[in-house]
Amino acid sequence: MKVEQQEINAAVDVLNNQGVIAYPTEAVWGLGCDPYSQGAVSKILSIKHRPEAKGLILVAACMSQFGRLLNGLSASQLQCLQMSWPGPVTWIIEDNNDLIPQWIKGDFSSVAVRVSDHPAVVALCQAYGGFLVSTSANPSGLSPASDEGACRSYFGTKVDYYLPGDLGSCTKPSSIRILNDGAIVR
Repeated sequence: MKVEQQEINAAVDVLNNQGVIAYPTEAVWGLGCDPYSQGAVSKILSIKHRPEAKGLILVAACMSQFGRLLNGLSASQLQCLQMSWPGPVTWIIEDNNDLIPQWIKGDFSSVAVRVSDHPAVVALCQAYGGFLVSTSANPSGLSPASDEGACRSYFGTKVDYYLPGDLGSCTKPSSIRILNDGAIVR
């Protein structure tokens, strides 16, 4: 199912107005918002019953959308990112220049980032002009939504816009690894 440009535009309008969207990703439905909108991030944390301390993932359409966040990484670290992206690998990287708000990083000095290969996520980030929050669409402790109906069942009108579309071909959420040492977190 191809996402229509008018649907992408509607989602971007919601993002630009501090709203929360739900959208399909590679393996599960996700919730997203402008990472620099503390109100929108707080809303996601509230409807998920997720503590801010845990932090959230950021998703982009391409590495360049992370821009200055990648400055200071070694050539081998950049190569590691390039070899795994786009795709279902989330990397935890240090935010040495404190570019990402603490309400995204939680209790950490690092941030979790991913470049998606899902067509709807790529189109969304491109139209928005940058990276977005990407967290699984489920209240804490429950299974992530695997379709729009399950997502609506969890959140109803608490989500401002549901971007229609199909999941990608992955069977489980992205792996999470620490860039400094390659350790697998999930």
